[in-house]
Amino acid sequence: MTQMTPPDDSAYHFNVIRRALDVIDAAPAPGPSLDDLAKGLGMSPAHLQRVFSRWVGVSPKRYQQYLTLDHARHLLRDRFTTLATADEVGLSGSGRLHDLFVTWEAMSPGDYARGGEGLEIFWGWYESPFGPALIMGTDKGICGIAFAAETGPEAAMEDMLSRWPNARFTEDPMALKPWADAAFGAAGGEARLYLIGAPFQIKVWEALLRIPSGHVTTYSEIAGAVGNPKAVRAVGTAVGRNPISWLIPCHRALRKSGGLGGYHWGLPVKRAMLAWEAAEEDARESA
Repeated sequence: MTQMTPPDDSAYHFNVIRRALDVIDAAPAPGPSLDDLAKGLGMSPAHLQRVFSRWVGVSPKRYQQYLTLDHARHLLRDRFTTLATADEVGLSGSGRLHDLFVTWEAMSPGDYARGGEGLEIFWGWYESPFGPALIMGTDKGICGIAFAAETGPEAAMEDMLSRWPNARFTEDPMALKPWADAAFGAAGGEARLYLIGAPFQIKVWEALLRIPSGHVTTYSEIAGAVGNPKAVRAVGTAVGRNPISWLIPCHRALRKSGGLGGYHWGLPVKRAMLAWEAAEEDARESA
C-alpha cells in the first residue's frame, strides 16, 4: 500500500521559514526587528537567530531581504544568466548545485510515450531544507522530486504517481538514499538524474540545468536557448511540468518583470529556494 505520510520530524527549519514569510509579508517596510519576528513566530530571539544562522549562515535581517518579492528583481539585475553563453563556460552537459555534481540521461521518446511501462520506480520520503520531499527514481537515477510543505503529502504523491501511470512503484527509501543525500547537500555526493519527458520538455529541462546556483534567468531566455524564442508559453508549461524540482532548477526561472511566476509546489517554497541559494552564493563570494 502506498504510504502518504512523510517523516514526522522532517523540515523543522523550513516550517520556521514558512511561518517567517507570513510575518515578514504582513509587516510594513523595512520589516520586523529580530525581537518582533521572533515574537510573531512564538520563539525567543536567540533561538530564532540560531535556527536562521544554522540554516543559511546569515542573520534573520539579511535573510528577510532575500525573502522579499523585490529580491527577484535584484537577482535579475545582478545575477542574470544568459543561457546562450552557457556552453562557453562548461555548463552545457552538467550543472553545479552546491558541492554536488549532477549528471543525467533522458528516456527515449518511444519509452516516454508508453507512460513508464516496464519501469520500476522506487520512492521514499526524505527530509529537505524545504519541507518533506518525496523522491522517486529508477536504477538510472532520480526521476522525480516533489515537495509537500504547501500541497500536503497526499497531493504530492498523487501528482507523482500520475506522471508515469504504467510504471510499477516500490517503496524503498534506502535504494535512493545516496542520491537523496547528495540532492540536499551531502559533501562529495553525486546525484544522477533520469529525465522522463517529451523531447521539447527535456530540451527545456536541460536548459534549466545550465543556470548556475545563485543565479536566475527568464522564460523568454530559455525559449531562445532551446531554439524557439516565440515559444515562451510552451516553455512556461514545460518548466511547470518539471518532475525533478530543485535539482532541475525551475525555481530559477523568472518573468522578465522580476515576478516570480508560478511554482508547482507553492511560491513559498520557490522563494525559500532562491533565498537559500542567494545566501550561499554571497557566502562563497565573501569567503
